[in-house]
Amino acid sequence: MTTPAPAHALTTTRVLRSEWHKLWTVRSTWITVLTAAALLLGVGILMGATYTSDGGDSDVDTVVLALYGSQLGGIALAVLGILVTAGEYATGMIRATLTAVPRRLPVLWAKAAVYTTVVFAVSFPTALLTFLTAQFFLSDTDQAASLTDDGVLAAIAGNAAGVTLLGLIALGLGAGLRSVPGAIGAFVGGVLIVPEILGMLPYEAMDTAVRYFPTQAAGALGSATPLPGAASPGAALLALLLWAAVAVAVPALLLKRRDV
Repeated sequence: MTTPAPAHALTTTRVLRSEWHKLWTVRSTWITVLTAAALLLGVGILMGATYTSDGGDSDVDTVVLALYGSQLGGIALAVLGILVTAGEYATGMIRATLTAVPRRLPVLWAKAAVYTTVVFAVSFPTALLTFLTAQFFLSDTDQAASLTDDGVLAAIAGNAAGVTLLGLIALGLGAGLRSVPGAIGAFVGGVLIVPEILGMLPYEAMDTAVRYFPTQAAGALGSATPLPGAASPGAALLALLLWAAVAVAVPALLLKRRDV
């Protein structure tokens, strides 16, 4: 017969529960999550309500058009990811956290797991609702589509996965830099801006490489039809997973080596 764990024993479930409670007991979580959802839905409604078939956007993928606001909402969720990790260093709460969990790494894994679950659970239904709402306005245009059309549901799920993995990269930056402003600057500059600059360089090899950068890979995941010059959805997902894995692995190594 297995002896039950003592009431004070440290378990994975308890670490996860602790991170879950910490996430939802601060106002910044509610603010960023609601802001992200409002931006995605609001921009989707705006795009649907103002679209006309002769407006020159008929070549834009219908899922990309409806979910255009995910670019703004994704930034809000990336900020949340940074606050989940770097925010604890800013307040000094990390000392109490790592005293309670002296092995350290379970804290980072729990933060990443809770954050990933919450962001995808918010992003996917919001993207689904936004697409359906936008289609209410687009039903009589050349952008009319349904969830049963080829690639549409996969693109909506891909959009949510892309936003989630970009946010996980931000979480890793926050854990590594331990500074909210520094991590936000690194995310905006390194993840959003630098690939755009590199893409303008007149080198074919650079063009190919940029396809697999985080934001470009996320864009390829969220399109129902192949985007010109973009990676395939499978390759884009693999690239994003690798970026996210590296972004979390580096601070994991630093967490074991550095003082709090």
